[in-house]
Amino acid sequence: MISSKALIDQTGISRATLNNYIQLGILPKPVVQSLSADADEGGARVLGFFPDDALERVQAVQVLKTQGLSMAQVAERLAQTDALLEVQELHTQSRGTHLRPRVAGKVGDMSGISEVGRKPKTEALSGLSLSLDTLTHPAYMLNYNFELTWFNEAARTEVFGFVAPPAKSAERNLLSLLSKPEVCLTLEDQRALVGLLLQLASSRISYESLEKLVFKADPDLLPLLESIGLNGANPEQAVNEIEFFQKDAQGQPVCCRVYAVYFREGILVVHAPGIDRGDDLLNFLARRDQVIHSLLSKRLPVLTPLAVLVADLQGSVRICSELPPDEYFTLINQIWATMGPILRKYAGTHGKHVGDGVVYYFFPQAEGNYLFNAIACANELGQAMRKISAEWQMKKNWFTELQLNIGLHEGQEWLGTFQSANHIEFAVLGNTINQASRLSDFARHGSIWATKELISKLSSDERSRLEFGILRKSQENGDRFVASSYAQVGSLLDLTQDKHEKLRDIAQLAVAEIRRVSHTRMY
Repeated sequence: MISSKALIDQTGISRATLNNYIQLGILPKPVVQSLSADADEGGARVLGFFPDDALERVQAVQVLKTQGLSMAQVAERLAQTDALLEVQELHTQSRGTHLRPRVAGKVGDMSGISEVGRKPKTEALSGLSLSLDTLTHPAYMLNYNFELTWFNEAARTEVFGFVAPPAKSAERNLLSLLSKPEVCLTLEDQRALVGLLLQLASSRISYESLEKLVFKADPDLLPLLESIGLNGANPEQAVNEIEFFQKDAQGQPVCCRVYAVYFREGILVVHAPGIDRGDDLLNFLARRDQVIHSLLSKRLPVLTPLAVLVADLQGSVRICSELPPDEYFTLINQIWATMGPILRKYAGTHGKHVGDGVVYYFFPQAEGNYLFNAIACANELGQAMRKISAEWQMKKNWFTELQLNIGLHEGQEWLGTFQSANHIEFAVLGNTINQASRLSDFARHGSIWATKELISKLSSDERSRLEFGILRKSQENGDRFVASSYAQVGSLLDLTQDKHEKLRDIAQLAVAEIRRVSHTRMY
């Protein structure tokens, strides 16, 4: 039993809300008990007590309310769940058997119903005991390119059927994976699931982008896009729930419930039995920060195309020596606070800090070209830094210019995560990040340098929006900027000088300076 005071303290609801739950039938009327004179319950002489599962009951209400349900709908949902479990218990008893308590951590445990709705459980189970490791239903994570980034064993054996996922990110496209012969679903169920997942993704990805993804994976699936309902998933809800029908071993349709949670990194999908409306699962999925932290720590290493942006504040040691410590930290915090929204705008993923600089990764996206996003992001970062520099020149009355030197490169590398006790960091293994870092060292005076490999992979329309090239120096004819041209790093510097020693390993790299990025075609 749990007292009304303890219930209010642990859930944060008011006494008026508690009374409302009782009137709606969500909670039974409390058993009133007189307290002894020395009882320590806030000075109360009489106190109401609820069944042990009342705490979970209130937590379930709070989760359902985040889904946009009214209190009347919440009460109806819980009443339906209770009635279903009562029927299940009576059916089990009619066969001369008893309900068996489930193992702690299993999803949807609501065993044991009492005369007031639900009797105390034989084990203390709640959503707090659930984790990705104890989740027994099929669960998997998709990014917004429909690529599989995580799955559990139940998903592998009950949905995908593979022994191990493909290494390359493009080969992990779910639309392609579900068409493999080893998939455990029938062809009809495969198409039904694809349609449902497209419906879930449609709230975050434009129809045109979805159309491109489907056409690239399997053009035969294009008709499924036309059947996407307008009243599908709502990304504003904490957890979306959609019914999904698939056939059992006897070929009979069975109702499942597919739960989806949206994150910036993608969509977590969980398949649960249709009769399983467990508060545990909803409570677990609603804890977004904990769920995504766990998902990122378990992200599958993948060989993926990417662009790398390395940015470094020029002369940071000298600037640090010129400013009082509090002002220097104020400046650095202002710079990174300004950079953050810009990097998010272009879907940059934070990587490992390098000295006073930052590393960001740009991966293929359903919306837009990740390579052009990296260049446009670098251009906007440079513009923001010039504004900050002018602000501090006026503030300090000094001549120091704050300049952000940026290097850009692209490649195909292994992406994974490194995890400490309280921090997860994306890491890329390979030479792409090293060359981008060296290119950032090569850049001076707030310039942006990109490799020929990156620029050449842009579409002709995207390249037309760039002003890029090489400044050719000549004592006879003067300096001249040659547009749409490249040069090897070794031809732009005297690499025999000791100060350029660390740039020698990119001597043969063909590069160009990005002078300007336009959102319209440049002629």
